Amino acid sequence: MVIRTGIGYDIHPLLVGRPLVLGGIRITHPQGKGLLGHSDADVLAHAIADALLGAAGKADIGVYFPNTDASIQNISSLLILEKVSEIIAAEGGVIINIDATLIAEEPKIGPYVDVMRSSIAGALKIPIAAVGLKATTNEGLGAIGRSEGIAALATASIEMQYLCR
Repeated sequence: MVIRTGIGYDIHPLLVGRPLVLGGIRITHPQGKGLLGHSDADVLAHAIADALLGAAGKADIGVYFPNTDASIQNISSLLILEKVSEIIAAEGGVIINIDATLIAEEPKIGPYVDVMRSSIAGALKIPIAAVGLKATTNEGLGAIGRSEGIAALATASIEMQYLCR
């Protein structure tokens, strides 16, 4: 068995009137904004999914969940995480841990961190202790600093049987 690591990143614009979902949890934005995207636009779940797929040597989530597929429009990104977990398990992989950072000026993420960690852990069927989550701002710089969007960065480690294919 070998330990493999992947990195994921996602960013979506904020739009008034959309629900804000982060880590599978619906959060109230002070200006009534949510993330725009084909699914629920959960940047945190998307970054984690890409980190896991990268660790497994797979294509990104756009290949598995294309934004041209009408059947998955508005899909919960927790379902995306569940499917990614199944893809890894089918390859003989075991998720070791996730570490992620949300980058947003608002809303404040701190009050939601534990419930987000629990939601992500549940979707991936891993212990909550295996999910690290932090939040930071962009200190007013760039599009995120102007509250035009939210981004997430994630790393994932998995244990896989090394296959020479």
